[in-house]
Amino acid sequence: MNALSSGLTVTGLRHAFGPHDVLADISFNLPRGRIGCLIGPSGCGKSTLLAMIGALAHPTHGHIHHDFRHPVFVFQDPCLLPWRNAADNIAFALKGSRIERRQHQQRACDLLRVVGLEPDDAGKFPHELSGGMRQRVALARALAVEPDLLLLDEPFSALDVGLRRQMQALVRRLISEHGLTALLVTHDLAEAVRMADRILVLTAKPARLAAGHDIARPFAQRDDGFVHAEVGRLLANPAIAAALAVEDMGHGEPT
Repeated sequence: MNALSSGLTVTGLRHAFGPHDVLADISFNLPRGRIGCLIGPSGCGKSTLLAMIGALAHPTHGHIHHDFRHPVFVFQDPCLLPWRNAADNIAFALKGSRIERRQHQQRACDLLRVVGLEPDDAGKFPHELSGGMRQRVALARALAVEPDLLLLDEPFSALDVGLRRQMQALVRRLISEHGLTALLVTHDLAEAVRMADRILVLTAKPARLAAGHDIARPFAQRDDGFVHAEVGRLLANPAIAAALAVEDMGHGEPT
């Protein structure tokens, strides 16, 4: 298997909206089966880059190569259909799939259990679910199509700290169990340290890759002490500290 077919490779990526450059000469790779994290200041183009990797947009210059057949997005807003209950929102993703229609509801209920929801939650509508429950339904909907690449655009940012930790652990477990590759967008360096195998730090617009950093420690061993220490080590790198505008981001208790 060659370098361009073993995961995700971004080469010389540049993009502009009209006369305004957004992304400038970004290159990186993410091996299959790993979790990458794009982090940078607000508005630097992280979500634009993620959209290009998922083929929702196309770069002005450069190349994106990957061998994933089923990339799926999970956004900060769960984007659930308000007139459909939880099970039907998940089953909606199966329209057009090879799974027989009569099996859609069973598949949806199975996935609700996978993401930690109860059978009674299947009939609840989005307005009857908490924010964390809605995000779990969105995750189950993403898993319904059996993706091989998860593109996560700040899916935990609206959750409180405790629930965020639960969702981080759930996503890591599901990625491991299903053999997925994932790319997460966040503005939180502690979350990046807690979640990612490879952290990609972007500068302010036009975004460039300021640094790449691999974390070898297993997820289960990334306790608060490790996360806090690793954040400190990263911020000791002048290029990373400058890119993240530390005076604005803060780096106290890990989230």
